[in-house]
Amino acid sequence: MTFRAFVLTALACFIVSPAIAQDDVLPLTEPVELDSANPETSDLGELSYRGGVVIEPGEYELGGISGLEWHEDRLYAVLDDGRWLTITPDEIQGQLVDVLTVSGGPLLDLKGKKLKRKSEADAEAIARAPDGSWLVAFERDHRIWQYGSIDGQASSGSFQVDLTKLPLTENGGIETLATYEGGALICAEQADAATQNCLRTDTSGAAQFTLTPPPAVAEHGGVPTDATCLADGTCYVLFRSYRSDYGNRAGVLELSLSGETRVLAEIAPPLTIDNFEGIAVRQHRGKTFLYLASDNNFSSNQRNLLMKFEVRGATPAPLATAPTGPIEEPEPVTEYDTVDVVLETTLGEITVRLETERAPITAANFLRYIEEDRFDGTVFYRAMHIEWGPQPNGLIQGGTQWDPKRVLPGIQHEPTSETGLSHTRGALSMAMGEPGSANGDFSIMVQDQTGLDAKPNSDDPIWKNGYAVFGYVIEGMAVVEAIHAQPTDPDAGEGWMKGQMLAEPVTITEARRAEAASE
Repeated sequence: MTFRAFVLTALACFIVSPAIAQDDVLPLTEPVELDSANPETSDLGELSYRGGVVIEPGEYELGGISGLEWHEDRLYAVLDDGRWLTITPDEIQGQLVDVLTVSGGPLLDLKGKKLKRKSEADAEAIARAPDGSWLVAFERDHRIWQYGSIDGQASSGSFQVDLTKLPLTENGGIETLATYEGGALICAEQADAATQNCLRTDTSGAAQFTLTPPPAVAEHGGVPTDATCLADGTCYVLFRSYRSDYGNRAGVLELSLSGETRVLAEIAPPLTIDNFEGIAVRQHRGKTFLYLASDNNFSSNQRNLLMKFEVRGATPAPLATAPTGPIEEPEPVTEYDTVDVVLETTLGEITVRLETERAPITAANFLRYIEEDRFDGTVFYRAMHIEWGPQPNGLIQGGTQWDPKRVLPGIQHEPTSETGLSHTRGALSMAMGEPGSANGDFSIMVQDQTGLDAKPNSDDPIWKNGYAVFGYVIEGMAVVEAIHAQPTDPDAGEGWMKGQMLAEPVTITEARRAEAASE
């Protein structure tokens, strides 16, 4: 099932004129797990998986991603056919769930003209210099051009380094370029113990050294393919290898300013992997995240993967100016209007915070059922169990069960794509047959069930709109889990709900506003 597959904007062709970019588009994407056979898997060496997607090439022929950099609120990339690209990720509670928009345009030469031949258009790395300009490395011509604006004209610029020190070949040039305060890291697409394949440059000059891949990648001929650095000179280097009999391998190495290395992760089948060629670092809310992107080589046999990882145990960076802009401070908490209610059950109380500002129609409907005592004496009658992920997993469902004496008319649907809410642990969501039919039945998520969120790309009206989240449990998740653990009747229920009906439903003895409980 895809996220955001419908292209809402007409796709513009890349135009030769300077400073004119492609219109923003919403690409076709598909979520991916780190390990498809074990979806709950998240640990990978010193990294933790934080979600990923496959991005379809689409009419704009996205492919060839060969370098990656985070700046402000999005990823910047270069493609090996002479284009630049921005990717704005969609993230919920730190998880990469989708791509909001993609935009791009042609890289221009020193005269402001579009690059033509493969030898001049083969862009392989992108970095943002401390002065705010962009540096783009081209592999076959062994050059680094500077761009004041990524969609503008190139210049030879102030960034000068003697690349002849590196072991460069026609199709084995500069694959790795990263900057930090006062310096840069540059590596050729080669790696062996006898070759000094990398340079560190700073105001005192350039120091050449050997950087070898993580062991599992080295044994398959791994080479450095991209890097990204923090302001203090700590760099993260991406290595990749490919052998027809073993497929793709990848590894991430942490390189300190003093030259010490630490293997963070090695990626190999059956884990999700493709031809990884881009890595970007982002510091956010005191954590360090890495984004990996793969190059599909414009082939139907390869994919454009975008995956996010958290570096476990990384030292939170001090507030300082990095080459990619200010390190982000913790985001201010936005206060939305809410109302707390209590569902008193025979197994205990569940306190819910209704999102009356973000989901006003659905929350108001729920409040009306409470204020008119329509929930009193109803039951939680269903427990759906899911075997993957953290346990227990699934949801519980309760309410009026379409009792004509209790139900009110259906309400206007409020999709999560508009409210900004999501089916995370503890979320309350309206049951419905189709959008606009929800009335007095609702579910509570035992774990994250973000697949129930709206998917505007879907042709199915239910999945296109998703289910409406309108509140979250703030106290009493243990009661939710206790209801979920009640025995079910294997013969009760119809269709795919058969076997999910509680043998002895749990009664909602009273539903009331929280302030009423203290009176």
